[in-house]
Amino acid sequence: MTSRWLDENEDRAWRGYRRMFTLLEARLARELAEQSDLSVADYTVLSNLAEAEGRRWRINALARRMEWSQSRLSHQIRRMEERGLVSREQDETDGRGAVVALTRQGLKTIAAATPHHMSSVKKHMIDFLRPDQLAALGDIAETVVSHLDDDVG
Repeated sequence: MTSRWLDENEDRAWRGYRRMFTLLEARLARELAEQSDLSVADYTVLSNLAEAEGRRWRINALARRMEWSQSRLSHQIRRMEERGLVSREQDETDGRGAVVALTRQGLKTIAAATPHHMSSVKKHMIDFLRPDQLAALGDIAETVVSHLDDDVG
């Protein structure tokens, strides 16, 4: 594969995206921790479980969805179990597998954190964009995600 340099427009878009992502992720992480005592990793696990059928997910499937190693997810789950946010259970359909489930405390925690987090998202990104920019960003995200999901599958 031959490498190809980015032209000026491509470089501007790429560098802008990288800087935007870095700054936005750091700001949202800081505010999430201040407002809810959750890390981005905590919030990611909780929000995925809250949206899952039965508020539970097989650990290996959740790790794939989040693009994490099973080891990383297992360590994260252990820390969250200690705080009463999730529980680890035996998979009833496959005795060799494990399932992570959202606890009542976890559900209360994500329900309390989400309005503040969404307010931060709006404050630091959404409110700065015109409707046409939001539509374009949504289209761009869907296009790239579709390509990357195809690569993974």
